[in-house]
Amino acid sequence: MTSQTMSNTPTPDQIRRAPKVLLHDHLDGGLRPGTIVELAHSTGYTRLPETDPGKLGLWFREAADSGSLERYLETFSHTVGVMQTRDALVRVARECAEDLAEDGVVYAEVRYAPEQHLEGGLSLEEVVEAVNEGFREGERIARQNGHRIRVGALLTAMRHAARALEIAELANRFRDLGVVGFDIAGAEAGYPPTRHLDAFEYLKRENNHFTIHAGEAFGLPSIWQALQWCGADRLGHGVRIIDDIQVQADGSVKLGRLASYVRDKRVPLELCPSSNLQTGAASSYAEHPIGLLRRLHFRATVNTDNRLMSGTSMSREFEHLVDAFGYTLDDMQWFSVNAMKSAFIPFDERLAMINDVVKPGYAELKSEWLFQQTASTSGSVESKG
Repeated sequence: MTSQTMSNTPTPDQIRRAPKVLLHDHLDGGLRPGTIVELAHSTGYTRLPETDPGKLGLWFREAADSGSLERYLETFSHTVGVMQTRDALVRVARECAEDLAEDGVVYAEVRYAPEQHLEGGLSLEEVVEAVNEGFREGERIARQNGHRIRVGALLTAMRHAARALEIAELANRFRDLGVVGFDIAGAEAGYPPTRHLDAFEYLKRENNHFTIHAGEAFGLPSIWQALQWCGADRLGHGVRIIDDIQVQADGSVKLGRLASYVRDKRVPLELCPSSNLQTGAASSYAEHPIGLLRRLHFRATVNTDNRLMSGTSMSREFEHLVDAFGYTLDDMQWFSVNAMKSAFIPFDERLAMINDVVKPGYAELKSEWLFQQTASTSGSVESKG
């Protein structure tokens, strides 16, 4: 009997305890509602739509679900609005690490745009130092609470702005101090990644890592540009690669040249199911492209994107996928190993995380099934006696 057939459907508790790896999470999209209210009070920010944490959390989710781009973007104006001081940045980063560790995440790469946190007088360097300090504090607190997590930062440049090279240089200066790579984000339509070729060329010359938001809203052209013009190591979202895959009436599948390239080259896809439903990239979890991409063995990973706006966590993302596709702990391990292979830390450190943390964690969870079955069988025998 194979481990696949022996592994039952994981329970919510097992999903939470499973060691998970997160590559696509926005710092300004994951604040605790209570923290937003408290920071607004302490920093003098007066534009919150709600001041009750429960109501504010609901407002964020409803605004993100509204289908209105304006309301969705407004959500970030409030989170970024309270993240303009050193103390606020340290606190948000610390709580981010704590929350992820509590959810069973053992490795995370969390991204943010330093250029969006300068209104209070901080320099770009001071922003990075504050966030790094918060991540380290969060890691220490997590250890004290019996959890293990390592958090690396991705510095994001906004694709509608003109500071990509400056942020890329900043990422390179802090590459051995907690920053593991670079990213660009923002509206894809009208702002192709090729506008920032100087930043990508610089990073390649410096042998540094970068991912690009592509293939979320704009489709195949943004994926092609991110890979073939810019040289991205990973695709932020990349879900629209499904547009280059044809499923025939008999169930056979034909890959276009771009989809074949992405699969053949093992380009990691930072898929964010709940977020994709909000942006219209999929109509339901059951119809999300991740099901087909996993079946075709693309380098698919599972991510949260914006935990506050989507009302999600890594555990919730996997719960949705377990319900939609019947995934087992073996599938969860496959996604987690994929993500760890694709992380922007050195190879030996990735390998150690896979062999010493991820695989043993799933092996322990899968063994619970065997002992539960043994106990059940033993109980039946005793009752007959």
